[in-house]
Amino acid sequence: MERAEEAMSELSLSEIEQRIAVVRQNINDLIEQAAAYSGGADEDRNADRIAEQEQELARLLKLREALLSDISRNS
Repeated sequence: MERAEEAMSELSLSEIEQRIAVVRQNINDLIEQAAAYSGGADEDRNADRIAEQEQELARLLKLREALLSDISRNS
């Protein structure tokens, strides 16, 4: 496991939920910025940033599901 993944696995459910909310807001902000700006370089940069945030969101959602699964198994 990578160091970043190890650190993420030690987060509480509340911390994961907060990070999910932040990433979702980042995605919304980036989409708004993309709509406001046009031009090849800007569009490519925004698309890359949105893709990065979507990957982070997917990782956090997966981590949350694993944590919730562990919690329900241990209850």
